[in-house]
Amino acid sequence: MKHLHSTLAIVLLLALVVAIVITLANYSGKKPYNRKIALLGLIATHLQFLVGLIIYFVSPLGIQSFSGENMGNSLSRLYFLEHPLMMLLGVVLITIGYSKAKRQTDSQKANKLVLTFYIIGLIFILSRIPWSTWSLFA
Repeated sequence: MKHLHSTLAIVLLLALVVAIVITLANYSGKKPYNRKIALLGLIATHLQFLVGLIIYFVSPLGIQSFSGENMGNSLSRLYFLEHPLMMLLGVVLITIGYSKAKRQTDSQKANKLVLTFYIIGLIFILSRIPWSTWSLFA
């Protein structure tokens, strides 16, 4: 399951970067909003979050290690608190951006909403990836 989560992380990061780059090009060139590209980023985000939730509740590094003693251990705190919290915030931001954009009638506003929310969501996600223990780099 951890390997799946690590592999999906690459898919998620690529999907978000592609969605952001294409939306930026559309925004800069005053082209129509591409809902399918934004949906690609949204689906990848939700799929990754679902797998992460499963791991969080079955892994001994997840909710099972939630204790005051582990708050002093930075790696334990990353796994049971910081990583899940920042990922949840990133997912919420990306979902809000997509939802608000799909209701817009103005393509420029829709592109701007996706850009803003997806970039902030991506920053949140990148900020708490456990790079040192990520199975792709370990």
